[in-house]
Amino acid sequence: MLSVATSIVKRLVGAGHIAYFAGGWVRDHLMQRTSDDIDIATTASVAAVQSLFPKTIPVGVAFGIVIVVEGGHQFEVATFRKDRGYVDGRRPTSIEPATPEEDAQRRDFTINGMFLDPLSGSILDYVGGRQDIEAKLIRAIGAPRDRFLEDRLRMMRAVRYATRFDFTIEPETLKAIYAHADTLLPAVAMERIWQEFKKMSRFAHFDAGLLTLHRLHLLPRIFPALKEVSVEEVQKRLSHVAHFPSDAPPLAELLELFPGASLEEWLELCDYLKLSGEEKQFVRFYHRATSLLAMPKEWQEGLELIEWAHFYSHPHAEICLQIAAAHVPQKEPFMHTHQQRRASLAHAIRRLQAKDPLVRSEDLVKEGVRPGRQMGLLLREAERLAVNAFLETKEEVLRRLRESSLWNLV
Repeated sequence: MLSVATSIVKRLVGAGHIAYFAGGWVRDHLMQRTSDDIDIATTASVAAVQSLFPKTIPVGVAFGIVIVVEGGHQFEVATFRKDRGYVDGRRPTSIEPATPEEDAQRRDFTINGMFLDPLSGSILDYVGGRQDIEAKLIRAIGAPRDRFLEDRLRMMRAVRYATRFDFTIEPETLKAIYAHADTLLPAVAMERIWQEFKKMSRFAHFDAGLLTLHRLHLLPRIFPALKEVSVEEVQKRLSHVAHFPSDAPPLAELLELFPGASLEEWLELCDYLKLSGEEKQFVRFYHRATSLLAMPKEWQEGLELIEWAHFYSHPHAEICLQIAAAHVPQKEPFMHTHQQRRASLAHAIRRLQAKDPLVRSEDLVKEGVRPGRQMGLLLREAERLAVNAFLETKEEVLRRLRESSLWNLV
């Protein structure tokens, strides 16, 4: 990917333009972190870029941005620009061509404001980004107030970068976040806020990031229900997140902020965050799982095996078990109990997942059962008998089914 991006720069330079790698990739390169997200900044106009490359995607032509598709990869190529007249807390009302130094001044934080010339290997740092990386600081470029009023989501990004890299937010930048936290909404769309949460969750210490957002009054602005909740209480609610599996959905981590909430309240939160139907499906199962796994051991042991088979067959069962294990004092015995039970039900789970029951409706028709409500009850009973009694053949299930009280109603 690096070689492809370098070839794009070479073509731009060969056509008489200036072109550099920009932003996050340069930061990660200096911090010796791997990154596949290479953005390119250039003096070439969108039209010039489009004329040089056969396959482009016009994603932000009004802002001088086009995607170049090369070598099976996509690269954002942006014309150096100055932004004018932010009015919606996100986008400039107009842009002007600019020098690299002027372009750097419009960017968010110093660590993201550097360029790298891949042809010479030199770093162009007009904003003190290298110095702040060495000092482990997140510092807004120029006046922090101006940067945050241009795009208020930058306040959350400052926390994300500080959490990801274990950096400190520079005092003036921190003061500006405090001063403008209440302006986050409605200036920033909830979809963008949710995307920021998801980006933050990709790296370690998401819980620390949420706690910092609360200290800076950003979290209560997003979730008014947390307005009267103390920092200490938020820290307590998030105490298990550090032990969550690395692939835990960010939503599961975020829901730790709302203990004891009903399914309806969780779903209302999903609507508020404008989440997808798939994410809501996870929430429904996750609420069921947390309720089930929080019940006393004696109650759980009283459940029929068919209940456990249905639970274990769900695609989210394993991650929900691991999250539940993060909440119990002794994780190993907890997981061992479920692993043993799940192993004993392996055949039944596979049948449930494949939707391949031992007894089907056509089998009951042959036994003289007519389609209708009674058939549905018998099919469910057949599944129950097969799982609870570890039956492995259709004949065994049908024999037991004929002996049941339900059969007498046929």
